[in-house]
Amino acid sequence: MGSALPVIVGFGGYNAAGRSSSFQSYRRMVFDSLSVKEQQQTIVGLACLMGVVCKEKHAYVTPTGHELSACEVDNQFRTVILAGTLVRKTTLFDPAAIRGNRRISFAETKDGRQIFTILRRDMPRNPPSEWQIEDVIGGRVRITTNNLQDFLVECDYELVSKASGQLPEGFELSRHYNSRFHPRGLQMALLGCSDALHSTGLDWQRIVSSVCPDQIGVYSSSALSQITEDGFGGLMQNRLRGKRTTNKQVALGLNTMPADFINAYILGSVGHTEAVTGACATFLYVLQAALRDIRSGRRRVAIVGNAEAGISPEISEGFANMGALADDETLCKIDGSSTPDYRRASRPFAENCGFVLAESTQYVVLMDDSLAIELGADIYGAVTNVFINADGVKKSISAPGIGNYLSFSQAVAAAIAVVGEDTVKHKSFVQAHGSSTPANRVTESDLIQRVAEVFDIHDWPVSAAKAYVGHSLSAASGDQLVSALGTFKYDIVPGIKTIQNIAPDVAQERAIFPIDDMDVSGRQMDVAFINAKGFGGNNATATVLSPQVVNKMLQRRHSKVFDAYLSRRDHVTSAATEYAKRADAGQLGVIYRYGEPLLDEEDISIDRNGITISGFHQPVSFESENPWTDMTD
Repeated sequence: MGSALPVIVGFGGYNAAGRSSSFQSYRRMVFDSLSVKEQQQTIVGLACLMGVVCKEKHAYVTPTGHELSACEVDNQFRTVILAGTLVRKTTLFDPAAIRGNRRISFAETKDGRQIFTILRRDMPRNPPSEWQIEDVIGGRVRITTNNLQDFLVECDYELVSKASGQLPEGFELSRHYNSRFHPRGLQMALLGCSDALHSTGLDWQRIVSSVCPDQIGVYSSSALSQITEDGFGGLMQNRLRGKRTTNKQVALGLNTMPADFINAYILGSVGHTEAVTGACATFLYVLQAALRDIRSGRRRVAIVGNAEAGISPEISEGFANMGALADDETLCKIDGSSTPDYRRASRPFAENCGFVLAESTQYVVLMDDSLAIELGADIYGAVTNVFINADGVKKSISAPGIGNYLSFSQAVAAAIAVVGEDTVKHKSFVQAHGSSTPANRVTESDLIQRVAEVFDIHDWPVSAAKAYVGHSLSAASGDQLVSALGTFKYDIVPGIKTIQNIAPDVAQERAIFPIDDMDVSGRQMDVAFINAKGFGGNNATATVLSPQVVNKMLQRRHSKVFDAYLSRRDHVTSAATEYAKRADAGQLGVIYRYGEPLLDEEDISIDRNGITISGFHQPVSFESENPWTDMTD
């Protein structure tokens, strides 16, 4: 038998469009192209997620106690739900009133002295020796000094970019489990991974009992660590803000923590763990690591994904100072308006001015094809390859380079080797990086054009998920992947609906950049190319096969047991459907195994053959063969 095929048996997460499992977020993206029934299902599910209503028995109940039917929820709250999802004005904080400090200098008086008053409790522990200090009323002191100094005065400042792809309005992560002051990014990791696991329809312990403990791997990270107050943000700022540094901020701030939290608090895994980062291509970096291990046989199950809570004043200001974000002033200039259109702030391949910062958590569950057949797992697709290439010598670390030409063309060639040239030419599409910057629209469209010419591809559909959900940094390609899985399911390539025209400097000879949703039911899509370009020269492209293609491949390889597999799959699919119903009612079932019995040294037994661990059905076997027999005695 050939190399193991890494198949997608579950996916989940949350972004500005909603929950990923059961295609909720995808349906929000193609909302206008759905049937009336599917539109209502999407609105009601989002309403429960956003706390607009909650499901109680056979009715939906508003916070004021009114009982509504699904139809009534749709009729009353559709406008609110649609407005509270996708890219919009930031409400996590007030982007027009960010607390900060301004440096000011006191002017010298005629007699050469400076005088000011402050509260005594705000006095420094060791004031400068030249200060003359006098008590005044109200617990204040008067300071007189002859030494000119600069001082910081607290005041508000305004972000130049106020749009973001934040999670649906009203969706409170901490309400769904005992969050224990976890940084937002780690809350997102727990919710996203839980959603992906539930979506498989398989009990996790059943999966664990089917493989050796070290055949399970978790591949996850965040590109910018946890920069909120409970993580590195508080670690760096608290002392300057008069607060204390906690004993958790260093540990919880690490960019490895999404993987660590999943291992410790969801899976209870002792298997492989890996946290790789590659700027905005990070999701594809961890995906490549998982593929490497599954194809080699080292891993049979992989949890792959990222969680990034990147919407913060500091990160926004940093990217804005690089000229990378869509700022209010330039958006107005492009539109000839005095008011920025936040909903349309992300405009891939159109006249644009920068990307929109977003947050997201996206996870997929991968298995080798033999295990998926054995367990009766439902198949949503397969990832055959991820290619990663650097740019070489660069003039600017943030500028695009040649690496993406390598990764993208290799991915197309690899797909042709698997499914054939005709399938790639007529039944493939591109989920572009589509960051919404002027440089990206030119370079990525040129890339697509040149590769299409080489492989004689015409009318190549190109979609860009960032138009809907913004740029979530490490999780961005996860947003693209779950959108691609939706296209396989619904035969719709999401249009780039935030734009009115394609920019004149975008190469369009071989590609189609649909502005409206594109019905591809007549040419069912069998291959998706997920493309990512990251600062620093982090370029990656993945080849993803549709479930229709994968099932044909599985039937050929596992022909003797395929009918039995289909029978087992029916039960698994039913379980996944039941979870989807609960999740649509806002019952997310977040897994958080804090406080469960711990493993210690007495739970491990080691002999010459391997390691047996209490609670795990299969042992960890030692490698007994020497792979370098030609080099050793």
